[in-house]
Amino acid sequence: MDIRIKLLLVLVFIHVWLASGQNQDIVYLQALMDNWKNTPPSWVGSDPCDKWDGVTCTDSRVTSITLASINLSGELSGDIGQLSELQMLDLSYNKDLTGSLTSDIGNLKKLKSLILVGCGFNGPLPEALGSLPELSYLALNFNGFTGRIPPSLGKLTKLYWLDIADNKLSGSMPISNGTTPGLDLLVNAKHFHFGRNQLSGEIPPNLFSSKMTLKHVLFEDNQLTGTIPLTLGLVQTLEVLRLDRNVLRGDVPSNINNLTLINQLFLSNNKLNGLLPNLTGMAVLNYLMMQETGLRGEVPVEVFSIPQIETVVLRDNQLNGTLDVGPSYSNHLQLVDMSNNKISAFTQRSGYPADLILTDNPICTNSNTRESYCDHPTESNSTYSTSPNNCIPETCGLYQTSSPNCACSYPYTGTLVFRAPSFSDLGNATIYTSLQSSMMSSFESHKLPVDSVSLGDPTKNADDYLKLTLSIFPADDDRFNRSGITRIAFMLSNQTYKPPHGFGPYFFIADNYDFFSGAAKRKSKSMSIGVIIGVSVGGCILVLLLIIAGIYAYRQKERAERATIKNSPFASWDPDKGSGGRPQLKGARSFTFEELKACTNNFSAAANVGSGGYGMGGLEFKTEIELLSRVHHKNLVSLVGFCFDAGEQMLVYEYIVNGTLKDSLSGRTGIRLDWMRRLKITLGAARGLQYLHELADPPIIHRDVKSTNILLDERLNAKVSDFGLSKPLGEGDQTHVTTQVKGTMEAMDTGKDLYNLREVLDPLLSLSSEQLQGLERFVDVALRCVHETGNRRPKMSEVVKEIENIMEMAGMNPDAESTSTSESYEGKSKGNNHPYLNDFSYSGGLLPADLEAK
Repeated sequence: MDIRIKLLLVLVFIHVWLASGQNQDIVYLQALMDNWKNTPPSWVGSDPCDKWDGVTCTDSRVTSITLASINLSGELSGDIGQLSELQMLDLSYNKDLTGSLTSDIGNLKKLKSLILVGCGFNGPLPEALGSLPELSYLALNFNGFTGRIPPSLGKLTKLYWLDIADNKLSGSMPISNGTTPGLDLLVNAKHFHFGRNQLSGEIPPNLFSSKMTLKHVLFEDNQLTGTIPLTLGLVQTLEVLRLDRNVLRGDVPSNINNLTLINQLFLSNNKLNGLLPNLTGMAVLNYLMMQETGLRGEVPVEVFSIPQIETVVLRDNQLNGTLDVGPSYSNHLQLVDMSNNKISAFTQRSGYPADLILTDNPICTNSNTRESYCDHPTESNSTYSTSPNNCIPETCGLYQTSSPNCACSYPYTGTLVFRAPSFSDLGNATIYTSLQSSMMSSFESHKLPVDSVSLGDPTKNADDYLKLTLSIFPADDDRFNRSGITRIAFMLSNQTYKPPHGFGPYFFIADNYDFFSGAAKRKSKSMSIGVIIGVSVGGCILVLLLIIAGIYAYRQKERAERATIKNSPFASWDPDKGSGGRPQLKGARSFTFEELKACTNNFSAAANVGSGGYGMGGLEFKTEIELLSRVHHKNLVSLVGFCFDAGEQMLVYEYIVNGTLKDSLSGRTGIRLDWMRRLKITLGAARGLQYLHELADPPIIHRDVKSTNILLDERLNAKVSDFGLSKPLGEGDQTHVTTQVKGTMEAMDTGKDLYNLREVLDPLLSLSSEQLQGLERFVDVALRCVHETGNRRPKMSEVVKEIENIMEMAGMNPDAESTSTSESYEGKSKGNNHPYLNDFSYSGGLLPADLEAK
């Protein structure tokens, strides 16, 4: 054999040997791509280390994949576990990445950061997460994960950041017991972000110890019970503590004063009691929230002299006596809200903070005082937005925005959410300019292609989160490319950007970005099939190596895409009628006209259980079903699907067997509803509305709540229905929803037994005060809900809490599920017998339906 051929074969053999790992990685990346849509156009060719957007390599092996905010859709397949050198995986802000988190993720033994913020993943968290020995950053917040927290997370000894907030996780917090690990072993962790889940049970005392180095403990808005553990006072590194919006009981432990580094303390909306604890050891405390906790006694004057204190909110408690802010209260003090307590006097020395609120206290209600602190506060939300930088804004084209530097471009937008801000004055522009300045400095120091940033619409939601709209404008072009977007998104998803002091922990939820530059149609991804022959020097044995690459995978993917389009529930969508692109739905399917015709026996009148009416164009209909498909709650009627076929527009909802609440109240269903059951139904409806107002994205205002739009299932659970008049907030010109209350308000004698309501009560209800426990309190809530002034009405989360309290006061567990069906509840009448006939004439008597009309 010619020596030149031998030498060539040897060089090829060496090349193949060195590149074997790389070739292996391309196979698994191709497999991932088979499950994804909208991968970057640069993902072509046989070398992922050669300018593939979002892919970083070391020694020809893939070590980092950062594809945040590029509109990826599909599922994360188990092939990800084969990228054995992977150290960083960030797929954040891809809302259409769905499915469960594969247990093969546990094979990534070198993974240091796993960031999946703001995706659509669901199902349980795999135990295999505990098999990542190098993991230091785990952010899975704002998905749909369910089930328990895996105890195996306790094996992640290098974990620094643990954020599993804003999911649907349930059960108790796992603690080690000698044979299984638990969260108490995470002594190197600085961040426990578990808020807005469904966690229950007591906070285990063993969770905390003096060995821990936690800075943030965020357990807000769960279902945690029991007392605040004394061991919490041992974690003296704590800076932010949120235990609010749970069901915690008992006194606030006195040793909480040992947490000398705490600057934000949230204990509101629990069932605590006792006196306000001594907090003078918290020398850097600047934000204290303890509203609606059951506190009693007088407020210690020392709390207002804490050097850095800015905000003290203690409203809706049982605090009494004389309020004294002292002669030398902190010069940082901005807001003291003590409304709705039992304070009878106020000691004025050398003035008091401008924002002192004492409304609904005896000092204001039992006297003719005209002091400003007795006035009801106005809404504090700000209309702040970033001003132009000494220039005149341009008139921009469709979808473009004028930047602070007055250049028209397509910004990268989203919502910046701060979980524990330390200030209450949302109108202070200096706060936002400092945030904007620090963000630009951070982008510039990391050499990101950012021209300017804009902030606006600061608001606080029911969880006291500060929400800001964020727009990031591109430099040197009118739009970002994918590389620029992923780098900016990564900076926000992995907390590289650190906000100024006072803003506290944050997260970012990005909007889809549809304006990438260089978005050419993807070229063929095929890889050549070659036969590479290697031989050893001096040997004559021929080694045949066959490199198999992506033609087969490419063809399979193209075939699958064609099948998906063919079988797509939106393949029949007609863009010529102005209906736009295919709807982006979650959980709803498309029905053909023939399918619904068959299911309803040709729309037979015998199958009719109710009717409604609406009329809209294709675009409005598409928007409606997209909105409804995102709404999922046990107290809301679910959208099963829709029909946009044969010139028809139909919505398909789940069937609710017991019809409307009005039917049951009027006796048409034969179901007898006692006082407890009616409270349970009211609670269910309130929880459904709370979800629409505070958890839906965007929030939704129903605008047509009435007994005919509340349905009852087989166990008499309430389900809110009929969203025909609903309005989403925060989308274009739909931001305005009228808050005017309709109807005429009667006078009501609150000084008499049962508020003098005996004459109008349903005869099926017992008329004894003992058996109608909480009626007066229930009426109070109802009256507050229809107060003429919008800012005097309670939030739905407050209504839910109040109804829960009423039920507990009456000896009923508000979370207990009914074990009986409507067929057995109160002995449902058979046939046409009316349950009220024994009490008065059906034809001439006064029925609850008539009362409702009145």
